[in-house]
Amino acid sequence: MAVWELLASERHAALAMRRASAAGRHFVQVVPSEFAKVATRCPIVLTKHPETGRFYAGALLGLVPGENLVTDAGGAMDGIMPLDLEREGFFTVEQDIAIDLDHARFAAEEGELALFDAERAPSAHLRRVQRALGLLHTGLAESEALMAALLGARLIEPIDVSLSFDDGERLHLDGLYTVSRDALAELDDATVLVLFRAGHLHHACTLVNSLAQIALLAHRRNERLVGA
Repeated sequence: MAVWELLASERHAALAMRRASAAGRHFVQVVPSEFAKVATRCPIVLTKHPETGRFYAGALLGLVPGENLVTDAGGAMDGIMPLDLEREGFFTVEQDIAIDLDHARFAAEEGELALFDAERAPSAHLRRVQRALGLLHTGLAESEALMAALLGARLIEPIDVSLSFDDGERLHLDGLYTVSRDALAELDDATVLVLFRAGHLHHACTLVNSLAQIALLAHRRNERLVGA
């Protein structure tokens, strides 16, 4: 069970944290405001929450659990870090920020970024986390609206992803969905205008186009397997 506390400069003045990292993560939830940036590095797909059955969007960073094909050795993504990873260890409780003291990000021997400066004001590192939390709060509502619009226009379809590698391994990715390119092309003008005005059409097209990154992930994975 997580041990959490409301963040307070008096109590946590000396607390430090590790840098945000995507190391070891093959999938992370993303919100619409991140789509355009994240899609330059990896595919964005839809999947269903195991408890609620609701659709949400996530970035594929690897093809199997524990595998990451888009980060450097330190877990960085060339300046692109999904908000859900940027805020790891932190969450909101009504209007306050809380921290999970058991989270690995606060491991004492690896903490390197102070949360507060000498005057006990939020450091630049903490302000980055605060910004991520704020954008996530807004983004989750935007994501719900986007999913409702895509479902309403009958644009979501399952993806069949089957991959073969030079070492003989075969992978089939289950439970993934995207926006149907054919269904997009068949939309009537009135629906297109509604989706465009709401900003949903741009996000739908980004989802479709990001699937080209699956081939790049497979290529990177194949190179690692052959070189191992």
